[in-house]
Amino acid sequence: MKTKHKNDQTGDKGRDRKAKLVVRLFLVLALIGIAYGIYWSLPDKAESAIDEFAETKLIPVVVKSPVLRDFERRLVVQGNLEAAEYAIVSPRIQGTIDAIFVDEGASVVAGETMLFQIDKLNLEKAVTLRRHDLEVAKHAKRERAANLKRVQADFEKTELDYNRYERLFDKEAVTPDAFERQESIYKQAKAMLEHAQALVDLADEQEKQAEVALAMSEKDLDDAVINAPISGKISERLQEPGEMGKPGQPVVRIDNTSVIEASAYLPSQYYSKIIPGETRMNIEVSGIDVGQQVVSYRSPTIDHRLRTFEVKCVLKSPPEGVVPGAMAHIVIVLESRTGLGVPSEAIQERGGRSIVFVVRDGTSHEVSVTKGLETAGWTEILDSDLNEEASVVTMGQQMIDEGIRVSVQKE
Repeated sequence: MKTKHKNDQTGDKGRDRKAKLVVRLFLVLALIGIAYGIYWSLPDKAESAIDEFAETKLIPVVVKSPVLRDFERRLVVQGNLEAAEYAIVSPRIQGTIDAIFVDEGASVVAGETMLFQIDKLNLEKAVTLRRHDLEVAKHAKRERAANLKRVQADFEKTELDYNRYERLFDKEAVTPDAFERQESIYKQAKAMLEHAQALVDLADEQEKQAEVALAMSEKDLDDAVINAPISGKISERLQEPGEMGKPGQPVVRIDNTSVIEASAYLPSQYYSKIIPGETRMNIEVSGIDVGQQVVSYRSPTIDHRLRTFEVKCVLKSPPEGVVPGAMAHIVIVLESRTGLGVPSEAIQERGGRSIVFVVRDGTSHEVSVTKGLETAGWTEILDSDLNEEASVVTMGQQMIDEGIRVSVQKE
């Protein structure tokens, strides 16, 4: 029993020594790991590691050469299409609308297509009545002219008698009373002549008045049927037969769809940049490219409430589907020039500067650039050492720095 107990004590001591040895080994390894981490956390050591990695590992990149191309400064707005020429047609006279001869969508020709008719029967009766009035006035004029001739003859006879009595009175061959009676007859005859002449003048004016009334009634009759003032299509029919029509109350609207204006409102700060006849506009309507147009109109003033102004351009013979009332996507070219450009994704912002990387002899080099206009994913380079022969990194530039060895995968 004593021998067994002694052996157990010897085994326990051996196990304790082994456990202590394992703990010591673990602590040594931990201290080595901490020291290793501190060592590699030092900046100069990290850079050395990167350099060593770069020397053994090539960074794959994609390059592209700068291109001489057109660049534009643009303003994108939404606009509307409207007919350059339209007519809102109303009656010239008041009356019941007898008939409307066109429907919405119908094509009309200026001066030929009848649009609607106003109270024609009553106007025809009015013309007939005015013609009768004119005939009455003419007959009255002839009657008064004949009466003037009769009164003229009576006056001439009375004047002869008066002159004779005047000579006899001077010779005291007739009494004063007889002479005075003859003088009274003469004055009455003269007054009758003047009255007859006035009646003739009145009849003449009445005839003219009747002629004017007839002309006006005939004009009203002509105005009863309204023809299209312009060529185009009926876009709206605003009244129906049987309704009362009057001047200023529209019956139909005509739009000339062969010539359309694109209209947009721009912020006031661009007013001086828009020059009619020079500034260009690119227009797209519902996916239809209308092409590049020239600004034809700039409003003479700026709206003081909204601080905007209107611009327009004319679209002649627009393609199918480009019609008044549609919305237009308008790109206005404010500035245009030709310059050297690189893909926009090649430019990076580092240290407050715009830079690109170029590849020379398999090594990346940083080049500072000054950005200009940007168009269609390309950026104009205003001031740098780049030329059309350079190989500018367009993919992989985020992974490289100055002097890094690279592998060009694609140009």
